[in-house]
Amino acid sequence: MKKEYRIKKNEEFQKILTHGHSFANRQLVLYFYEKKDQAHFRVGLSVGKKIGNAVKRNEVKRYLRHALIELEDEIKPNFDLIIIARKPTSDMGFFEIKKSLSHVLKRSNMFRQ
Repeated sequence: MKKEYRIKKNEEFQKILTHGHSFANRQLVLYFYEKKDQAHFRVGLSVGKKIGNAVKRNEVKRYLRHALIELEDEIKPNFDLIIIARKPTSDMGFFEIKKSLSHVLKRSNMFRQ
């Protein structure tokens, strides 16, 4: 995923968390905020210390980024997303994380029709 498609600034995170909507399952929480006139969706990832050590947290973030790359064509472009990983993600592989992410995106109606 290109760096310009990532959300890094704390102000942007806070705006999405306070003004956006959310959906969740046991593994992931998704916050989304609609932004008009945006050519591509942007994503911020949050993986807390409860998930595990730095190696495990980076692995979960890598899995999430790769899953987003694979689902990129199906996700609506005019949204900013924040994905927060919960504790069960530490025991999951890539395909389980991708399935969980697809589930949350489908529930939140983020897929194109």
